[in-house]
Amino acid sequence: MFDVIFSNLIDGFKLVLDVKYLTYALFGSFLGTVVGVLPGIGSAGALAMMLPIILVLDPLGSVFMLAATYTGVMYGGSTASILLRVPGDTSAVIACLDGHEMAKQGNAGAALCIAAIGSYIAGTIAVVGLMILGPFVADLALKFSAPEYLALYIFAITAVCSLVGNSMIKALLAMTFGLMISTIGEDIMGVRRFTMGSVLLWDGVQFLSVTLGLFAISEVIINSESIISKEKREVLKHRVFIKLKEITYSFWSIIRGGVIGFIIGVLPGAGAGIASFVSYSTERQISKNPENFGKGEIKGVAGPESANNAASAGAFVPMLALGVPGSATTAVMLGAFLMLDIQAGPMLFIERPDVVWGLVAALYIGNIFLLILNLPLISLFVRILYIPMYLLLPIITIICMLGIYSSDQLTLSLYLMCLFGIIGYYMRASEYPLAPVILGVVLGSRMEESFRQTMIMNQGNFFQILDRPIVLIFFGLAIVSIMVPLYFNKIKLDASDVD
Repeated sequence: MFDVIFSNLIDGFKLVLDVKYLTYALFGSFLGTVVGVLPGIGSAGALAMMLPIILVLDPLGSVFMLAATYTGVMYGGSTASILLRVPGDTSAVIACLDGHEMAKQGNAGAALCIAAIGSYIAGTIAVVGLMILGPFVADLALKFSAPEYLALYIFAITAVCSLVGNSMIKALLAMTFGLMISTIGEDIMGVRRFTMGSVLLWDGVQFLSVTLGLFAISEVIINSESIISKEKREVLKHRVFIKLKEITYSFWSIIRGGVIGFIIGVLPGAGAGIASFVSYSTERQISKNPENFGKGEIKGVAGPESANNAASAGAFVPMLALGVPGSATTAVMLGAFLMLDIQAGPMLFIERPDVVWGLVAALYIGNIFLLILNLPLISLFVRILYIPMYLLLPIITIICMLGIYSSDQLTLSLYLMCLFGIIGYYMRASEYPLAPVILGVVLGSRMEESFRQTMIMNQGNFFQILDRPIVLIFFGLAIVSIMVPLYFNKIKLDASDVD
């Protein structure tokens, strides 16, 4: 079987290495990186923008360009997060935590380098996983129904709350706030909640309003307070590029992030955002110095960035093998397949192996192009930090406003972004972590939907889900994620008492 797989993969590389297709992939990687920096568009939006272009290309060229664009968007989102604390998409939110702190310490180049290197290595892991484990993992994903997803979401929440910030209570309160935001609008039964009579809130609060407000606008407010002069941010020139020891120090974080990201990416609906949160929580949990996270810890960039890239490739497993999109982006890709008269599903491997293995090869080539394009440009990216703050802050604000308004053309979203910017400012001043709020917003509606489906499946008996092995595994991990930090905190308290 593996002989056939490798033979097909070699054929895929032969297709992609054609000069014409390499040009398509290079253009897709560049465009994806540029679009990824802009908030509000995201990977799904970037691929949607490409749909008119692919109509004039042959099917294989279209698939290769879309795959390369996808990988470019995932890296581009982290660039804005690290340099400006402006996340372009859900998966880039985590990069704001340690990545931006590294930038403020003069290590922006190292953060961008490890993000690019981690994305390449994790992308390679994911491509190998997609090649070898794709059919098997897709079969496992079919065993995930509402109870398993509910347990996965509960584990993600407990992991983040127990490991982000210095206080679990504050993290839980922040998570609760995020879950409350997610309840605004129509629920899955069509009941309108907390809309305050406004038609504009029927669809809920836009995710970008919350994210850009909490992270970007709050950062603008804080810097406006402290930096009024024309001083430039201090960027150490010898730190534009990463040191070899930092790569070796982060290597296993990258590997873990790649594996975690691929596994979570395979699950339909989980997505790169959850993968990056779980990877960050894992790295902090196993770290000997968890207190360094959130203060410029390079592993806090390496793991999540690797996870979000691997999750992007993992999402192709259910799409290719089952015809089920694993994310909003692969849903757009599936639509592109239909436009190109390509039918995704089990028969795709038999009827169009050139598309399957060409796509796998294109994902890998796209990662190589990311390194070729972005590593030499890091010194140019870092120059952004030399812009005087009195110019940079208005630019950040305008970018955020354009990103918000271009997504839904509602002035209400702009007002909400400003409101969440003020809330984020006071949360940071009171040392409340922001990441749990974002995860609460992302998972709130999904958790509610999975919970209702679970109750219907079990005829109102919630505890019947304990008969499912996968549910028990996730619940066990959730308990461990809470108990381990409490145990280590107790050890630290005992040690301080002895001193």
